Amino acid sequence: MGKLIVVTREGEELTINGEFGLSVMEVIRAAGIDEILALCGGCCSCATCHVHVDPTFAPALPTMSEDEDDLLDATSDRDADSRLSCQLPFEPALDGMRVRIAAES
Repeated sequence: MGKLIVVTREGEELTINGEFGLSVMEVIRAAGIDEILALCGGCCSCATCHVHVDPTFAPALPTMSEDEDDLLDATSDRDADSRLSCQLPFEPALDGMRVRIAAES
């Protein structure tokens, strides 16, 4: 188990526990945070799990796929720290990571 810090759209900061091996999206949803819709169920086809990742954790993240990049291009709130949380495996290297849930597109 590790910790994930999630900032909601209203700015509330929540520290949640998550099981390693799940995706960041699954950890957030398991904690009952419903701002992550994940309409595609984590198949990298909808961008409704868009988050902004603390840039200090960027080196620990997997390389962004072309599909993820294309989906993020279609969002209104993309920035240099944007990722799809379904594409981020929650691993020990991400313990303590802070993410902010992106605005609805």
